[in-house]
Amino acid sequence: MKAHLTRTEAAAFKTRWAAVNRAERKELRTTTMSQKYRQLAALVASVSKLGWTESLAQEESEVRIRWNRLRKAQRLA
Repeated sequence: MKAHLTRTEAAAFKTRWAAVNRAERKELRTTTMSQKYRQLAALVASVSKLGWTESLAQEESEVRIRWNRLRKAQRLA
């Protein structure tokens, strides 16, 4: 793999990603709410199958600790 891109390669890369982003925005606009719900349900169901339950619980705990610190700082201010 090359270490650096030429200007032409960088421009082509940027153009391709702009096309990908346009396609994704179009797809998101045309996706129905019921499709979005089914997609979300599939993601939620996959959490335990992928073994993410423990790591998500740990992250949730860390977030709760941060929120508590912020609440405490707000009360002291």
